[in-house]
Amino acid sequence: MSMNNLHDESRINKLAELIKNSKKIFVLTGAGISTKSGIPDFRSGTGIYSKYPELVFDIDVFYNDPTILYNLMFELAPIVINAKPNIAHICLKKLEDMGKINLIATQNIDMLHEKAGSIKVANLHGSMKTFTCIKCGKKYPLEYAMKFIIRKEIAKCSLCGGVLRPDFVFFKEPLPEEALAKAQKAAKEADLIMVIGSTLLVFPAGYIPMYGVARGTPLVIITKGETALDNYATLKIEDDIVEVCKKLMEKLNLTI
Repeated sequence: MSMNNLHDESRINKLAELIKNSKKIFVLTGAGISTKSGIPDFRSGTGIYSKYPELVFDIDVFYNDPTILYNLMFELAPIVINAKPNIAHICLKKLEDMGKINLIATQNIDMLHEKAGSIKVANLHGSMKTFTCIKCGKKYPLEYAMKFIIRKEIAKCSLCGGVLRPDFVFFKEPLPEEALAKAQKAAKEADLIMVIGSTLLVFPAGYIPMYGVARGTPLVIITKGETALDNYATLKIEDDIVEVCKKLMEKLNLTI
């Protein structure tokens, strides 16, 4: 759904107004916020699943044959480690600095919110910041694993030689309890909920906005295409996320 400039402008104005009148914004971000930073999404025509099967993130598949995931890691890890936050990440950092945000809960594993300087972040699906040995449990920073990955080798533990797994959530694994509880609490307490770059199709993360919506909290969705909660949205913007955030920062007099 493309919008003409006037229609677009009115939506940005409404978004700016909602933010001005809010003190506790709960933000849920998905893959769409990071594509302009060069991180591939999952389900688009050029996304990860266009080249790799979904079972690449299945925990049983990983334990059975870690090479399937590592073939993806050889491509993805260098992109993630070199990626820089874009204007959308920076916009959220500025809103946090203004005292507007109570939490950014992200489905992304790219650590770009932290790179942008955001502090109130819950990584719902874990991240690639650390790797853990599946044999002895020793943790390593991404930089250690990268020594193997740049040589196209499976990362191994220096203590026991066990395979290292990235500390993001695989299919069939529960979400980190602390991050999930923090996000649910923030959504309940929010006076505005913003969803940016998520289709809200992945459960349970995609349901978290409903903890606020059920209490009558306004919901803003900024993402291309349909989402699972479009019917509950107070405002839906389907334009380019970076462009929307650029215009929003202008409306709020925020410098990049």
